[in-house]
Amino acid sequence: MLSFESHDLTDAVAVTLIGEYLDERESTFPPAQGEYQRIAADPVHFSPGRGAFLVVSDDGELLGCGGVRLIDDGPRGARAEVKHVFTRPAARGRGVARALMVELEERARGLGAAEIVLDTNDSLTAAGQLYRTLGFDRVEPYNDNPNATAWYAKPLDADAAAPAV
Repeated sequence: MLSFESHDLTDAVAVTLIGEYLDERESTFPPAQGEYQRIAADPVHFSPGRGAFLVVSDDGELLGCGGVRLIDDGPRGARAEVKHVFTRPAARGRGVARALMVELEERARGLGAAEIVLDTNDSLTAAGQLYRTLGFDRVEPYNDNPNATAWYAKPLDADAAAPAV
């Protein structure tokens, strides 16, 4: 059974998983888009009350990670941004990323967000498909992430639960 545990970005497990994520993104970044920019996340942004960084595991096996943090308000009010969603290759195709996204959406609701946003790169086709099936719509850029080519948003109804996994 999948479990989600909050971690500080500076602890060994989080550092390992984020390192794997950044290494993979750097090695698979489309050459036509230039060089991948390794952007370090600020642990303060994922601290209690401002966000959360989650590690997903199954019976002790580390499967992936992802975070959610409050950012500047948008047209709908408070916004939370999803960052660094990553699943290890052995965990892919098992619904781990979907379950993680559902959990991150719940955490965003808990932070009082009216909307959840994220950025990605169009080369990550499976990720884009996942976001669309979870109800995200493509939107205009809301940040200046040099690695992103696609931005998504989803309104959060405080009375509604996230979609079932």
